Amino acid sequence: MIKRFLDYIAIEKRYSPRTVKEYGDDLRAWCAFLGWEIEDFDPKQLDAEDVKAWMLQMLEDGQSPRSVKRRLSAVKSLYRFLLGLGLVKINITSKVVLPKVDKPLPIFFRESEMQAFKQQNRVPKYDEGMDKEDWLEAMRNYLLVEMLYQTGMRRAELAALEDKDVDVQGRQIRVFGKRRKERIVPMGEQLAQEIEAYLRVKQEILYGHEGFGIFLVRKKRNGEWVALGAAGIYNVVRARMGEVSTLKKHSPHVLRHTFATTMLNNGADIRSIQTLLGHSSLEATQVYTHTTFEQMKEVYETAHPRSLTREPKVGNQDE
Repeated sequence: MIKRFLDYIAIEKRYSPRTVKEYGDDLRAWCAFLGWEIEDFDPKQLDAEDVKAWMLQMLEDGQSPRSVKRRLSAVKSLYRFLLGLGLVKINITSKVVLPKVDKPLPIFFRESEMQAFKQQNRVPKYDEGMDKEDWLEAMRNYLLVEMLYQTGMRRAELAALEDKDVDVQGRQIRVFGKRRKERIVPMGEQLAQEIEAYLRVKQEILYGHEGFGIFLVRKKRNGEWVALGAAGIYNVVRARMGEVSTLKKHSPHVLRHTFATTMLNNGADIRSIQTLLGHSSLEATQVYTHTTFEQMKEVYETAHPRSLTREPKVGNQDE
């Protein structure tokens, strides 16, 4: 039965070979717990208590809730398949509650790291003595990071921006998010001036040609200018932030987290942050309140005399 199920997800559902292998490994582990070979699997001899017992054993053995949840999901999928074929009358996994997996708190760059980036990458104003293409590339790399940090845009949203989406006079950017949902994001005066200077030089190089994304890269093969895609944006951000940050991850999404955390720490209300990020539900935004709370805990544990993490002072300090 299990082999039939694996064939089904491989051939009819077209799951990737890796996913099929993982399902097979999880179901073999399930059979091993039951004391069976995979060929001997008989769903009619099992009930929900067998599934719960396997879950508890995995947790007691120190497996993470995420790993346990993944393995139980394989068993649930198997039983849905068997139920659909009429090979079982009830789905014994339907009432088994999967272990809760805590979502990791978002990581973010510290303000000192963002200041270090700005100091190291700030591009001087363009003048006629500079090489236009070199200046344009340096300014592009600087603006990529600053726009992500100052607006909270997603990498794909930034890659899709066109010149017409940026209103430097009104200091706002029209962003198209998931499912082409449109939102307007404000920007600071200095950023607007820097974008305006960048667009002016870009238009001089391209002689007014339109249809490009706002950020460009020049192909080495033929010298043609093309839009810088999401992968290119990722590489630029990783390289630049890797020079100033001690974090293991230096992705555009970390800059999005940094934007939200910075806004919250400086008094912005959660609903405004939700709108700026383009979140459809408040729940997705509330994760940043947990990040801020973790910061507050750290400050408390470092500074408060009654904190359990501080060593108490014993005896008369004047003696």
